[in-house]
Amino acid sequence: MDSLSQIVLGAACAAVVAPAPQRRKALLVGAALGTLPDLDVLPLLLVSDPVKFLTWHRTLTHSLFVLPLLGVLLWWIAQRRWHWTGSDRWRWLAGFELALLTHPLLDAHTVYGTQLFWPMQTPPVMWSTVFIIDPMYTLPLLVACVFAWRWRDRASAARALMIGLLASSAYLGWTWYAKHRVETEARAMLARIGLDQAPLLTVPTPFNSLGWRVVVMQDDGYFEGFASAVYPARPITLRFHEVDPDFAAPFQRLDAVRRMRWFTHGFMAIE
Repeated sequence: MDSLSQIVLGAACAAVVAPAPQRRKALLVGAALGTLPDLDVLPLLLVSDPVKFLTWHRTLTHSLFVLPLLGVLLWWIAQRRWHWTGSDRWRWLAGFELALLTHPLLDAHTVYGTQLFWPMQTPPVMWSTVFIIDPMYTLPLLVACVFAWRWRDRASAARALMIGLLASSAYLGWTWYAKHRVETEARAMLARIGLDQAPLLTVPTPFNSLGWRVVVMQDDGYFEGFASAVYPARPITLRFHEVDPDFAAPFQRLDAVRRMRWFTHGFMAIE
């Protein structure tokens, strides 16, 4: 997901559980933690291989096995500096963990793939319910953070954060439902034309969750079409993109091609 979405999500998660008198500090800490996992791109800038750059991103720093430990470590360092006491220290720990863990979970909703279970060599998780930039998800969180910064320790600031988090989460829920509607109708259409066993990928079109791209893989190419989540029963016009299997065959043995096939769950073409 885009950096702004991750920043405001981390800020809202940390600030909603942190002690009210320290809400502004929590917004800043949460914003930093929300973008921290993506800093893995900095050492990757030294990698000249584009396949390695793409497939090594969102690994260690996005792992659900690594981030909880990192959250405890960073919280312990912060605790030594700020000396939180009583229940405050545990509220801050919850804020650290939420700001970090929601980052890869949000990334997994895009089609780019997130290796949530690294170092296990399972394919990246790519639920593909949200485009990588979607204002309908980001705006409720952004507005909530602005009001929380302005209202500081007032109860209305906590309510604004809760409303923002609930609204953005409800939108994510809608994208799952929209994807289900599109895929159900697409599967029914494919069954009617004898392609019910073909691998199917549905991805939202840029900046929204109403229009969806539909990709159907074949041995000699792939079909592509577009569907509506509002009117999913409307017929989908599929356009076939031909790929020469004989041309592609020698490349299948290359490590980079095998890596990309694993990374994309097989939704790739060699041209």
